[in-house]
Amino acid sequence: MILTAQVTHDKANKPIRGLRLKMWKLVTSDPFDFAIMACIVLNMVQMALSYEGAPETWNGFLEFTNYIFTTIFLVECLMKLYTYRSSYFGTNWNRFDFFVVASSLVDIGMMFLPAGEGEDNQILKVGPQLARVLRVLRVSRVLRLAGKLKGLNALLQTITKAFPAIINVFGLLMLIFFMMATLGVFFFADIKEGDVINRFKNFETWDDAFLLLFAIATGENWNLLMYDCWRTPPNCTPDVNCGSSFAWVYFVIYIMLVTHIMLNLFILVIIE
Repeated sequence: MILTAQVTHDKANKPIRGLRLKMWKLVTSDPFDFAIMACIVLNMVQMALSYEGAPETWNGFLEFTNYIFTTIFLVECLMKLYTYRSSYFGTNWNRFDFFVVASSLVDIGMMFLPAGEGEDNQILKVGPQLARVLRVLRVSRVLRLAGKLKGLNALLQTITKAFPAIINVFGLLMLIFFMMATLGVFFFADIKEGDVINRFKNFETWDDAFLLLFAIATGENWNLLMYDCWRTPPNCTPDVNCGSSFAWVYFVIYIMLVTHIMLNLFILVIIE
């Protein structure tokens, strides 16, 4: 019998027999896939159960279950490597799964590194912090569920094909942000106080203006910000909360460009 799923033949173009054939039947079976998918969901639940101030017994339980899930995914990876051999890396999902498993093993290894002191122990110092970063990568394992659902898989393929065009649209969006942030500093840099404007949200510098425009790109409180920038004498104090009488033009154009035209442009690119 010859392997016909992900691997039609082995590297030597020989039929698969014996233990390898039994292993192939196992890893390509529906119950095996369902069990792995269930473990992925349970692993996500296990990661979500951690909270600040949890007792040591609870943290110990979560660490123990983390070892169990890592072992399960490692065994799955080894079984498929034994079955598919070099052809295992022929699909993107398998390469992605191998990367996540490898990062999980590095995560566990870094957790056992002691926190070093002194300039000679920089690697030991960053060990626990790097382990936390690598642990976040385990969340990406849930993307494997998309590979088993035809609707999600089709959507991911559509986004992948449209990605170059989306990058171009995103670049255009960044140009709009750049232009409007520059104009915002030119018109509203003197406004220090308002219903929305404060020392954290303002147009005093370009980067502050960029972040503020990015925050209101979803439509949140943009009208209140417009009113802050619309005050003119004698209803305001110069160099405190006086803006421009053309503020409504600025904000209406910005909201129309970002929340309507650009959103529809993104949708158009994906549909195309």
